[in-house]
Amino acid sequence: MNKFVLSVLVENHAGVLSRVSGLFSRRGYNIDSLTVCETSNKGISRMTIVVRGDEHILEQIQKQLSKLIEVISIESCDSKNTCQRETALIKVKASGEKRAIIIETCDIYRAHIVDVGLESVIVEATGSEEKIDSLIRLLEPYGILEYAKTGLTAMGRGETVMK
Repeated sequence: MNKFVLSVLVENHAGVLSRVSGLFSRRGYNIDSLTVCETSNKGISRMTIVVRGDEHILEQIQKQLSKLIEVISIESCDSKNTCQRETALIKVKASGEKRAIIIETCDIYRAHIVDVGLESVIVEATGSEEKIDSLIRLLEPYGILEYAKTGLTAMGRGETVMK
């Protein structure tokens, strides 16, 4: 199954997220990741939706989304023409000598320690899904207490503007 990233501009008002996510659940499509944020135009929000499937499923999703009145535009984001990132907060056990190793590992990944406790640290990392997953794998032996990931966000590279 292929991973597809869709950037969907929608009208920014109550109930739109519910209608979009309901469309997916009614048709049996799973959303791997969903991020939503208001754009520079206060009346418009951008949804970045990650789904898995084949070209036929992608085509069906795009057709169904385009039927929703609140949907302004739909763009399929390929990795060549878009910058795609996600952010993670990772709480790791970090006592004694482990703390220095964890900090060095974070430096390699350009991750930042954003909170320090007596027995743990919280790491903030931004990058590709692969980079985040790799950092999590490296931190697992020290004891990950919990983590939260934002989901993928995408933006067109160069002068192109996603409409």
